[in-house]
Amino acid sequence: MIHRHSEVSSVRSVLKKLPRPHALVPTMGALHEGHLELLRAAREHVGPEGTVIISIFVNPIQFDRPEDLTSYPQPLEQDLALCEAEGVDVAFVPEAASLYASDHSILVTDSLLSKHLCGATRPGHFDGVLTIVLKLFHILHPDLAIFGKKDFQQLALIHRMVRDLNVSVKIIGHPTVREEDGLALSSRNRRLTPAHRADAPRIRRALSAARDLAPSGEQNPQVYLDAARHHLLLEAPADFKIDYLEFVDSLSLQPISKFVSPATLATACLYGDVRLIDHIEILP
Repeated sequence: MIHRHSEVSSVRSVLKKLPRPHALVPTMGALHEGHLELLRAAREHVGPEGTVIISIFVNPIQFDRPEDLTSYPQPLEQDLALCEAEGVDVAFVPEAASLYASDHSILVTDSLLSKHLCGATRPGHFDGVLTIVLKLFHILHPDLAIFGKKDFQQLALIHRMVRDLNVSVKIIGHPTVREEDGLALSSRNRRLTPAHRADAPRIRRALSAARDLAPSGEQNPQVYLDAARHHLLLEAPADFKIDYLEFVDSLSLQPISKFVSPATLATACLYGDVRLIDHIEILP
């Protein structure tokens, strides 16, 4: 039986009684197979006697576009049924008012890793992400937390926050879960029109086509960017748009001038107002 709590005090009280280790999977709900894979990984890490916790919270302070917040799907009862089927022990489903005071003024801010990629095109987004993740760590005190690698910039920032702020939570990245046609699973996919959903695998194909240049020894980052851009835009729908396309060092997330060490080609693309992200690591 899953324990569902919306109050900080009640979830803390229950967690004190449940066996460790505790694994946390933070989500904004609208669960799909990618989230379920994270829950299964959490169970593998803590074992049958440990505790798997999910948080379901649509975090208002990480949305840079108000329309994204208002349109974000919230099928809570369906999500909880999926959690029950996966053997989740505790679901923390707080209200925004219980996490943010009306005059809250403190945020967790990064000064390096968020300067490019999604951080450059979504001002304030990662301040919101880091703030809510740190709050969840303080409230729930997990031993480990599992995040999907699809949001690789987010994962890098959480690793950095845990390191720099001496947070005693082990962070585990789980490989991106994809549809058979290569599209990365995302809660946003359900907002695509049928035509856009059929077209969306072009994102992965474009990144893969650029990666295929690596065996030639090409070291000019612009060549990889040009190849990816060509495939992204080739016969694309009229309302398809590239939000960003960058080739960055896989550790520092800074743009590279020469491709001589592991790098990541990352993009965010728009189908109308639906924003999809993906990336691919490329080795020299």
